[in-house]
Amino acid sequence: MPLNIVLVEPEIPNNTGNIGRLALATGSRLHLVKPLGFEIDDKRLKRAGLDYWQHLEVIYYESKEEFFTKNADKKMAFLSSHGTNSHWEIQFEDNLFLVFGKESVGLPKTLIEKHQADLFKIPMYSNQIRSLNLANAVSIIVYEGIRQLR
Repeated sequence: MPLNIVLVEPEIPNNTGNIGRLALATGSRLHLVKPLGFEIDDKRLKRAGLDYWQHLEVIYYESKEEFFTKNADKKMAFLSSHGTNSHWEIQFEDNLFLVFGKESVGLPKTLIEKHQADLFKIPMYSNQIRSLNLANAVSIIVYEGIRQLR
């Protein structure tokens, strides 16, 4: 039942470390698409991931192009505050790829435009914020997927 968590150009090591811990706790795979905004040996990444990082299945890609070439046949859901579909509408299935953008700007506009039918957002009930913290958003989506698949 593993889900695939994809972080496109993540910038904050603490978020990636926490998402790594989440991936291990849920039996998910973590895909990191470079460039990364930190080094993998960053102390903040290791602190957030604690001693779990070596047990985690992490797949690295040198670029978005490499990621999409290697996974062209996979089913994907793209998460963005610019989505029009609610995350409640995601059709979760085993090995689904959940694609998240970087903390500062989210997914690139080209991906948003290309994948409108598979673009989802987490509803927010306040106009006072632009988006949720990346690690929190990933947690919401992954656990909703587990709930639906169990």
